[in-house]
Amino acid sequence: MNKPVIIGICGGTGSGKTTVAREILSALPQKNVSIIHQDAYYKLQTNKTFEQRTETNYDHPFAFDTDLLLEHLTELTAGRDIDMPIYDFANHNRSDKTTKIHAREIIILEGILILEDKRLRNLMDIKIFVDTDTDVRIIRRITRDMNERGRSLESVIEQYLATVKPAHEQFIEPSKKYADIIIPEGGFNTVAIDIMVGKIKTILD
Repeated sequence: MNKPVIIGICGGTGSGKTTVAREILSALPQKNVSIIHQDAYYKLQTNKTFEQRTETNYDHPFAFDTDLLLEHLTELTAGRDIDMPIYDFANHNRSDKTTKIHAREIIILEGILILEDKRLRNLMDIKIFVDTDTDVRIIRRITRDMNERGRSLESVIEQYLATVKPAHEQFIEPSKKYADIIIPEGGFNTVAIDIMVGKIKTILD
């Protein structure tokens, strides 16, 4: 297998980057594409109590085990499968389970801080930033965290004001300058997604 094409999809919380990744994935032959989620690579926190884990700033680069992510991307680039971690958001800790990710021609990497780290950027062939209005993003985050992650409305708002918004302004928004392509409004921007799919299909051919 030739060196895979690594596509990075970045954006703030609730921007629609995961939707963009899934839309691209669904439009391509499954045998050609694998997807990696940065939030699977939050650091192991077994040495902390539950209360201590809830106080972690999950929007800061230090929250991620980027060394492991880089190691896994290197393995995939070399044509070897990896075991991607599974993060348990209800317990604020990495699960003891993993997901097998196969080395394929296209690797999609999505996450809030993937363009912030130069080492990750250097591995990407295409860098995408999903740019969505702040009010839309916070509404999406509230809906997701309450429905999928068992959080209360108060805890979501408190976390957003304390860490999510400051980290977005400090780390995520400035990383937009590294993007090759900026997609406004995420998964609803079907034109931009169609263009990306066409580009990827050209690469595959």
